[in-house]
Amino acid sequence: MSNSLETSKHNGATETLLTHGGRIPKNQYGFVNTPVYRGSTVVFDTLDELEDHKIRYRYGRQGTPLTSALEDVVSELEGAEGTVLCPSGVAAISVALLSCLSSGDELLVTDSVYEPTRAFCETVLKRQGITTRYFDPRIGDGISAFISERTRAIFLESPGSLTFELQDIPAIAGAIGSRDITVLVDNSWATPLYCKPLSLGADIVIHSGTKMFAGHSDTMIGTASANAKALPGLIKTHRTLGQIASPDDTFLTMRGMRTLAVRMKEHQARALELAQWLEGWSDKIKVLHPGLPSHPDHGVFKRDFSGSGSLFSFILPEAPRTAKAAMVDNMTLFGMGYSWGGFESLVLPAWPQKIRTAVPWREPGNLFRLHVGFEDMGELKADLDSGLKRYFSILGM
Repeated sequence: MSNSLETSKHNGATETLLTHGGRIPKNQYGFVNTPVYRGSTVVFDTLDELEDHKIRYRYGRQGTPLTSALEDVVSELEGAEGTVLCPSGVAAISVALLSCLSSGDELLVTDSVYEPTRAFCETVLKRQGITTRYFDPRIGDGISAFISERTRAIFLESPGSLTFELQDIPAIAGAIGSRDITVLVDNSWATPLYCKPLSLGADIVIHSGTKMFAGHSDTMIGTASANAKALPGLIKTHRTLGQIASPDDTFLTMRGMRTLAVRMKEHQARALELAQWLEGWSDKIKVLHPGLPSHPDHGVFKRDFSGSGSLFSFILPEAPRTAKAAMVDNMTLFGMGYSWGGFESLVLPAWPQKIRTAVPWREPGNLFRLHVGFEDMGELKADLDSGLKRYFSILGM
């Protein structure tokens, strides 16, 4: 790891860290930002240097001053011993899981997990002889009865990015006891600004940095941060697989981190406002947002989170596909897309019942996920209002 945080202007406040962390202008001729380093080869002046493995930068795949800078900032935010960067969130998840699992092991995964994570478990891990079992996202300390002699890792995503159940991380970590089991958490929704899984008992925390870290829908990157116990295996697996983030995506992510605190405050306020507006629009709409008192996991949210993200879901009464199409096909501001975290608002019809296995999704109706961006709130409400009226009109309501 580099020393960028030790010598930059950082006093412990998150906003100051995000503004000054990972950059030392005097080391780059006074320029404010750490520049992009595009390179593979590092040359050495002597044989002694070539053989000195304590030298930080020895080959492009092992990092650059820019990757170190972003790693340092993320580690500081998470309270982690160290961080690795990957070319996408899925890559970070894959590296993290492979770092703590071997053939014959068992992985326990929340049933509300991001679908690509489930796909990795059911393909690559399965071919490696690693078994995956899925559990009720609200299992809490009941997971102790679910753990077997082969269990080596537990993967959480809190909240689930479609159905928004929270997992009780302290209860799950506490139920493990002295067993050698790694707890991994996808923390992309809250970011380390609003939730710190490592302090709650997790060993590895993962982000699709594509979303909130980068923040502008123009970057693909993932991060995995670990405590002292899990970090050596994470670094070794990361380097062995060669899963490096590109120089330009790393630079864009570092740029996005400078405004993360102010963006998250605005995303949070806007998403909560729209969620509350939807609750008041009709008693036939069920809103799934952990920050609302109506959410069944709101107590866990208040205990473990200091804020909420840009993303939530809502459920409309059962209707034919023509009603869904009438709603989303004619939106003027809400785009339809799979990602989130950018400046633009998005809507996504989703079908969680197709992927759930441990706890069938039996909520009646059609689920839609919203990412709330930075457009005028009155215009966003008007766009959604028109879409809802088109939907309900097909139902004759």
